[in-house]
Amino acid sequence: MALTETTKVDLIQLVETNHIQVRTATIIEKDDTEISRTFHRHVVSPGDDVSNEDPKVQAIANAIWTDEVIAAYQALIATNNS
Repeated sequence: MALTETTKVDLIQLVETNHIQVRTATIIEKDDTEISRTFHRHVVSPGDDVSNEDPKVQAIANAIWTDEVIAAYQALIATNNS
């Protein structure tokens, strides 16, 4: 009886505000048969450090988060915090 635990990013969504939503699945298998799957979600905001993110998330952030996108997001935050 072998139990294994695997984690993988299984869903990446880009939302209108250029935030990246990341879902990570944790899969437990017993003798190569899945017995459990749980999910964790987190959001990455424009300009956040993505160096510890999944390579696919990094690629999306690098493609989408131009200097203009980051500046617009920071301006939005400043406006909402005033």
